[in-house]
Parts: sequence; C-alpha cells; structure tokens
Amino acid sequence: MANPILMPKAGITVESCILTEWKVKVGDVVKAGDVLGSYETDKSSFDLTSEFDGEVLAIFCEAGDEVSVLTNIAVVGAKGEDYSSFAPNGAAAPAQEVKEAPVQAAAAPAAPAKKAPVNPNVKPVTMPKAGITVESCILTEWKVKVGDTVKVGDIMFSYETDKSSFDYQAEVEGEVLAIFCEAGDEVPVLSNVCAVGPHGEDASGLSPDGATESAAAVVEAPVATATATATEAPVATATANADGKVFASPRAKNLAVKLGVDLASATATGPNGRIIERDVRVASTNPKAVAPTQEVKAPAQEVKAAPVEVKASDDLKAYKDEKMSNIRKVIAKNMVMSLSTMAQLTHTISFDCTNVMAFRKMLKDNAEILKLPPITINNIIVYAVSRVLKKHRDLNAHLINGDTMRYFEHVNMGIATDTPRGLLVPTLFGADTMTLSEIAVKSKKLSQDAIDGKLAPEFLTGGSFTVSNVGTMGIESFTPVVNPPQTGILGVNTLETRIKLGKEGEIIPYTAMALSLSYDHRALDGAPASRFLKDLKDYLENFSVNLMADSI
Repeated sequence: MANPILMPKAGITVESCILTEWKVKVGDVVKAGDVLGSYETDKSSFDLTSEFDGEVLAIFCEAGDEVSVLTNIAVVGAKGEDYSSFAPNGAAAPAQEVKEAPVQAAAAPAAPAKKAPVNPNVKPVTMPKAGITVESCILTEWKVKVGDTVKVGDIMFSYETDKSSFDYQAEVEGEVLAIFCEAGDEVPVLSNVCAVGPHGEDASGLSPDGATESAAAVVEAPVATATATATEAPVATATANADGKVFASPRAKNLAVKLGVDLASATATGPNGRIIERDVRVASTNPKAVAPTQEVKAPAQEVKAAPVEVKASDDLKAYKDEKMSNIRKVIAKNMVMSLSTMAQLTHTISFDCTNVMAFRKMLKDNAEILKLPPITINNIIVYAVSRVLKKHRDLNAHLINGDTMRYFEHVNMGIATDTPRGLLVPTLFGADTMTLSEIAVKSKKLSQDAIDGKLAPEFLTGGSFTVSNVGTMGIESFTPVVNPPQTGILGVNTLETRIKLGKEGEIIPYTAMALSLSYDHRALDGAPASRFLKDLKDYLENFSVNLMADSI
C-alpha cells in the first residue's frame, strides 16, 4: 500500500519548514528508519526519516522549498502503485516528471563530501526522545571524551528538555570513537551524538553531517582535517541575496557565532548554495575568517579588568550579566506563546475554609488511629477540582489548532511544582479515580521526582487541567498562565482571616481562601467559567460531607 511522507510539525508554533536536502530519489528502495532527507525550521535542522518500507514512488517538492507542515512531500509504497491521490495538487504525473530530475540536481553541490559507509562494528549513540512532543534536546554536559572506555550503565552525557533534565546511560560497551556535538548544542532527537566501538574502528559513517572525515579527527585535530577537505573540494561561492545576506542553515549560523567565523568567508556545499555546518568548520581553519573573533576578545578582557580602576563613586553602578539557563529560556518562550496566542481571562472567588480546616484538624488528631498519610490543603483542592471538573468538560479539555476541542474522560491533573531548574508541571493521571490518600501520596512522589530531576518524561505531558498553589508564600491573588493546549488553570491563594455577621448581628471571624481561574475564552465563555468556580466553592465549603458521599 502506498503511504504518504508528510512534512513534520517540528514545534507547536511551526507552520512551515525548509526542505534542505533529499537523500533519496524516485525509484530508491528504503526501509523504516532510513533518512530520506533533511529539513529545518527557524530554530534548528532535522533529519526526515521514513516510517515505511518500500520504493520511493514520488517526490512532490525540491530541496530549498518552503513547505507547509503536514503536507505530503513524497510517497513510499510497492513498485508501480498508484500514488495520484497523495499529490498536493491532485496531479500525479507532473509530480514525478518534475521532481525526479531536480532532486538529483539538488544533490550535486554536496558531492565534495561523500557519505562514508557505516561501519557495522561501530554503534551510534542517539539523542533520546524524552517525550512524545519533544523534537530536540539541549546536550548540557559531556561526561566522557574521545578515547574513553565505557561500560553498559555508565553515564555518558546530560541533556535537558523544556521540562526536565536527564542523564544518558551507555547501552553498549566499547571505546568512545567520535563525538559529533558539543555541550550547549540543541540536538534533534534520535540524531547521532557520538559513536562507540572497538579501538581503531572508523566511525565517520555515523556523523550526522555526512562528512568523510572520522569524527575523532574532527574533535581532536580540526585544523588538519579541515585543511585536507578544503584542498580537495572545488571552490564555490556562497549564495547571497540583494541585501548581501549569506544563506546559511540555523546550525551553521550558531556554529559560526561560537567559532567566530565570518559566514561570507565560508564555501557553500549545501543545496542551492546554502552554507551548512561542515562549511563553517572548514572556514574556521582560515586565519582571515577567524580574525574578527580575536579582535572582539581583546576589548572583552579590557572591560573585565576595568572595574579595578573605577572610582569609588561608580561602585553603585556595578552589575553582573548572566546567561539564562536553557530551561529558563524555554519556559519564557512558552509563557509568551501562551499569552500571545490565547484569549486568556481570570476570575477569582473566595470560599469559607471552616469545614476544610476542621476536617484537617480531625485527621491530625486521629493520625495514629486512621493511619493515613499527611493530607495538605493542596491535596484537598486537587481532590475537589478533580470531582467538580467532571461536570465542566470545557475546562477538562485541550483546544487543538484553534478549532478542535478534545474532551478527556478522566481528569489528568497537572500540579505546578517549583524546582531548582524552574517551573515543572508533572501530571497526576486519573486524579478523579483516586482517593484523597492516593492523591496525597502520588502527588508528593511526582513533585519530589520533579525537584530531584528524576521524573520520567511521560509524566511531563498529557495534563488536562493544572493547579498552581502559591498560597504557601502568602500570595493573596495572582493571574496564573494557562498551559496550552489546556483550556484552564486554577491558582490557589493564601489563607486569610475575614469577618462575617452572625444571625444576631454579631461579628464572626473565619478563615477564607481565594481561588483564581484563568481560562481560554476561545474555548468557553465567562458564565460557564464562573459556574465552575461556584460549584468548586460549594464543594469545598461542604468538603467533609461531599467526601463521605463520594465514598458511599
């Protein structure tokens, strides 16, 4: 059966990608997992892999084309099968006639860097896919270097997503023959990051950029390797537009900044005159290309030494610049994206905590008899929300692509957690099916794992609603930011002492708590959002009775 190959959606906000290179042509036979080509977004570049076995029956776009995500770009199936229904323009014949030749032509500029054969004795180590929606990870630190010997279970490197950080443990034994990326690089998931095998084996065939040089040589002696490549490769001029801007891939631009290379001095070997990563490495061996880096470094040293000679009166102007952590930058991007793409509104309501406080006191006074785990106010809030949400499905939902509502049968509660690396939101799946004791035990375990950096990736996705509690820090009211594609988040505020009038007009003090609901106004209106808060208020003010009714 013929199967379409789609342009992946490499991120929530990505609408289109540049198809930078085809690795196959019409008529080639591929297997599931084979690399068909490469593509890039405005942030990074990725390999396009096949999910099917078969022959490449058609290719619908050329290297260099900007293609909308989830658009058919090729077809894989049995030889001779009809693929006309998958053509983006509905015409099968022109697609094959037009696309076969350009693919071969587009591959021609990359001829100087022939792909080395894969050595069967060498095993690749790939960047793990730490979650269904994760497209790339930051490699934060190498624990090994080329030449080290590793055993199964040894930690080779650390990496992080926008949610958590992890250690990668070796799955094979051998010598580290090559390392293909540096600490701080953003690496597409399932891309090769290094190679392990017997001493002296050639690992160059596993290099992500397809260069013929062995990775060990690139890491240990970049000058000698790059010089040899430069003398053998034909000279080509990088393509520039009318403004004089040079076309380069995102990874090439990042590497150029890191190495201090002038992109205009690089020889383009990528498709359509595009500078790619290996071109920057070659250019870095040219003294003229890296000269600006040396000029920039000198003033930087002078600036650092300057504070020693400043006048005493200038000390009050002193400051220190520090780069944001990678996870902090991702959180910042997600918060901005949430507020800029969603019609968010916040309602706040207060409830009388008298019943809740009396219930907690009863549990504490009878802890030895009941043998229950410690129950916090947040546990009670999560329990109550999980029950009330069942009657308000618009808040226990995801809004997909701005036009589709996904309603969840169970409440998968996100619990916002403050960790040393930043805000994480582990998911308590099926909170509506748990007892209060189970919620107390399991939510505490999830939060502690998040703090310790031990949380499994699957518990950082899939939440249908979120509870964020900052009341323990005395916050009286705040506006929580919705975690897309969820449609709502509840902010839990601090306990406050208020007064009310009794039946005889007497003043009665009581404990109150404010709850702040932020919701996506595209998914529901103010009236149903207010009804949810009212129902939650009523449930909490009569918590002990409602809890008993749930258990009977």
